[in-house]
Amino acid sequence: MTVPTTAMSNGAVPSEPVMGSAPVLAGEPPRASHPEADQFYAESLQILKDSGIPFLVAGTFAINCYTGIDRPTKDLDIFCKAGDFPRILLHFQELGFETEIEDERWIAKVKRGPYFFDVIFSSGVAIVPISDAWFQESHPATYYGIEVQLTPPTELIWSKALLQLRHRYDGADVAHMILKQSDRIDWKRLLNHMEQYWEVLLIHVLNFRFVYPTERENVPRWLYDELLQRAQQHADLPVPKTKVCRGRLFSPIDYEIDVTRWGFADIIGAPAPVVETAEKDKSA
Repeated sequence: MTVPTTAMSNGAVPSEPVMGSAPVLAGEPPRASHPEADQFYAESLQILKDSGIPFLVAGTFAINCYTGIDRPTKDLDIFCKAGDFPRILLHFQELGFETEIEDERWIAKVKRGPYFFDVIFSSGVAIVPISDAWFQESHPATYYGIEVQLTPPTELIWSKALLQLRHRYDGADVAHMILKQSDRIDWKRLLNHMEQYWEVLLIHVLNFRFVYPTERENVPRWLYDELLQRAQQHADLPVPKTKVCRGRLFSPIDYEIDVTRWGFADIIGAPAPVVETAEKDKSA
């Protein structure tokens, strides 16, 4: 998808992808629950492309295309920059679609009846913002006869690396991406994205090596050695003074008790005082 470098009439400032495009992937749409869903997705993708607002296809559409998995979907995930999500919503509103902002920090929706697509511009914990860097590679795919850009494999992994909720874990998607798209992953860029969360990257690397012991060389040796060295060095450091529960990055709900009852600090802020159960019962 070649994007012009001038500002568009709707005010969007497009990103300019680095040329040297990868071959167009044959994107089979995921199995939808109803033919009307396919019609909605096809129409939405065409409207998005015609709008000129930069966007990337993610979610099951991208995973299926990159890996060859035939997994059904309940929706379509679109990634865009935070500054562009209002433009997408307003554009679809003018065309008679329903829109809603589910969470101002990261996600909105475009709807028609029971069908919808998500407009995602960050992550639920606001540490994976979609930026110009996500648009610098070209990974074209064709769905419903429409050529679109997929989220680059590097950023697709980054967007999924911290999803570890009780009802959803995307580790299998990460493993399958490493298995099928190792050559398309910019490993140095992925490490740069996850610099503060290198232990999570190590978890995914070890998970991949466990799941696919014969394919371990899909992860560069230098990255494996670097992460192991960091783990060894970190083990020799003094224990941090502030009790922090970083599990809240994975799932705010599953680790809620850690910050409300057990005295751990949340992602930001100081630790809450520990409230013993017996004392709490007395006060009640």
